[in-house]
Amino acid sequence: MSTQDQARAIVNRHQHTIKNREQSVLSRIAAEVGVSDDAVRNQSRTVGMS
Repeated sequence: MSTQDQARAIVNRHQHTIKNREQSVLSRIAAEVGVSDDAVRNQSRTVGMS
């Protein structure tokens, strides 16, 4: 695997980790507020947080 491929893999993994962390935080907040988790997931796609 080239250095460039390794760097790309690291960045992709990092972005995926950040996305999962953000989704977890949003889900926890939604649960506290009483909003359905589906609404949070749909909103994330609508706003472009993919």
